[in-house]
Amino acid sequence: MKAPVLVSKDENGQALIPSEWRNVLVNIVEAFKEGDFKLDRGIHGVRPVDDGDAVKIERNIKSYGVELASLPEDTWQTSVCQWMQGYWDVLIDLYTVEEGASDLVLFVRVHENGSEYVYEVQSVYVP
Repeated sequence: MKAPVLVSKDENGQALIPSEWRNVLVNIVEAFKEGDFKLDRGIHGVRPVDDGDAVKIERNIKSYGVELASLPEDTWQTSVCQWMQGYWDVLIDLYTVEEGASDLVLFVRVHENGSEYVYEVQSVYVP
């Protein structure tokens, strides 16, 4: 069994996605796979996506021309976060049914709230 990846606040370099964030990020991708771009289903700790951003996310995925796939374990080897002196910027490499690893990324901002984390989806795009 691999050692868990811990949360770090290194403002000088990127880090792998902390193990304790991964399930939430998987749930966000699952919601998007099922067309819930506003995250209306409610995921603990995740802010709903506003209408405008939800439309942009859906449009970016559809214009890429693929169907999102569930995140495989390989995602955690290439996805990264960066401490930004108050929050983390998180980039999750997305996978698709058609091509496996894709050029699409999920961009999420993670904030501390006491002993919990708050996740705020920023976008899905091709960098």
